[in-house]
Amino acid sequence: MEFNAADIFEGVVKRIPDREAVVLGNTRFTYKELDARANKAAHALKKLNVSKGSHIGIYAFNCIEWLEIMLGAYKLCAIPININYRYVEEELKYLIDNADMEAIFFHKQFSEKLLNISKDLPLLKTYVSIDDQSDMQSDLECIDFEDLIQHESEDQIVQTRSGDDKYILYTGGTTGMPKGVVWRMEDVLMTLGGGIDAVTGEKYSTPDALADKCLQDQTVALALAPLMHGAAQWQSFNAFFSGWKLIINDQVSFDANYIWDLIAKERVMNLTITGDAMGRPLCDALPAAIDRGLDLSCMIVLASTASVFSSTIKDAILDLLPNLFIIDAVGSSETGATGVNIHTKGGKLKDSGGGPKFNKPDFSAILNLETHQIISPSDTETIGYLARKGHVPIAYYKDPEKSKKTFIEVDGERFSIPGDMAKYETDGQMTLLGRGSVSINSGGEKIFPEEVEMALKAHPNVFDCLVVGVADKTWGQKVVAVIQRRDSSELSLADLKETSAKYIASYKMPKEIIFSDLIERAPSGKPNYQWAQKYANTRVASEDSNFQEKDQEDKK
Repeated sequence: MEFNAADIFEGVVKRIPDREAVVLGNTRFTYKELDARANKAAHALKKLNVSKGSHIGIYAFNCIEWLEIMLGAYKLCAIPININYRYVEEELKYLIDNADMEAIFFHKQFSEKLLNISKDLPLLKTYVSIDDQSDMQSDLECIDFEDLIQHESEDQIVQTRSGDDKYILYTGGTTGMPKGVVWRMEDVLMTLGGGIDAVTGEKYSTPDALADKCLQDQTVALALAPLMHGAAQWQSFNAFFSGWKLIINDQVSFDANYIWDLIAKERVMNLTITGDAMGRPLCDALPAAIDRGLDLSCMIVLASTASVFSSTIKDAILDLLPNLFIIDAVGSSETGATGVNIHTKGGKLKDSGGGPKFNKPDFSAILNLETHQIISPSDTETIGYLARKGHVPIAYYKDPEKSKKTFIEVDGERFSIPGDMAKYETDGQMTLLGRGSVSINSGGEKIFPEEVEMALKAHPNVFDCLVVGVADKTWGQKVVAVIQRRDSSELSLADLKETSAKYIASYKMPKEIIFSDLIERAPSGKPNYQWAQKYANTRVASEDSNFQEKDQEDKK
């Protein structure tokens, strides 16, 4: 047995075969049943010439087949590649080609997109459709997944596995085309798969010790990020290796009322979201859920990752669920968590300005921008790269230049520095400032969008927002906020400045605000700064007062 996802999962199955493992819609599988389906998938993959190191794509909404194919691939030491179901054809073609996919598993409704790009993907030989109850008809030659696995064995497949086997996660980040983050399997399990004891902080000494976690009392967990996002995959690792019951959201669109109903029905104890994109709608729907008489006393932990989770929303949730522990983590696909804070009713977060603040774990550091040397926590003035050391990825797939810049060695230790900027506070906490690639240079001052966004979201009429820099003759760039209002309520620049003044300096304040009916984000909740930049450039250039309000002081 190795520190390998397939080995650990099979070890858990042997220990608790009849415990319920996963619930998705009307489908409920025990660990034994899920393993049997994954074994059938593995045998079928092998007959399709999928082998150790082969790359296969999964292009689907949340479905039980997603988990079966993912686990089946791991059993063969093949590498499942996540595909964002929102991609247009050009993005889809780029990812499939870049990832060197040999086979793809997809919901039927995506078949026409795949047909249109198939001639440009000579390496992609095998297409397997997953039934999604759609009536999509296509000329794409493909195999039906259920037909493929129908007669396959449920026995475990014989395969030598290792902690050196690869795990690849494609991430779109906040800018640019998707990139594949390559992890060693042992590293990803230690960082993201529960391989470090949450209480002691110590690594599990053996794979058997890790699998033995499942013998504890069962937790019921709900992962709200889509399975094509790393946060949901890592939640799956944590759940399965711990013997939890994992609830998967079976809805394509995010319905906060449905989620609260699901939590009450399944007695969810641990809920994982991706920042404000999920947190705010859940917060808005919570009073009505309580008024409907839903029993939410089962909730113990609300965890957030991958995106900013505003303190005003946390406080509002704690007011209604006072016994809840809110765990807010900052991190990336290249690092896992690099900082964490726990919020309770008795110790609400009191913002003191700037971006979100987190406690520093032992494996995190802030590195000098130029020298990459470790900055002392006593240095509260210097801004640097937020980094994680130890069990980190080894490369970006087929991008050696970017790999050299991101995955480095400092004093004999491996570090990952994906580009988030941070600084230390006098209390030892770290303040996350945002990506340097989207920072704004206004009048020689560097301004990070995330800290401005956090300040703006303190206003009750701001439902969501993104901040970008727009070209300006005087300042070089000026700060412009694209804002989605709550229910079209009144909102002025002066109102925002008054609220934000206690969080950020005046030079960081938006010079203009632009309203949008919807802020575009990835399904994971990550900000789409490319969209925001384009939207702002267009509206600012139009000088249309219906879209924007300017800082009058700036005109004087």
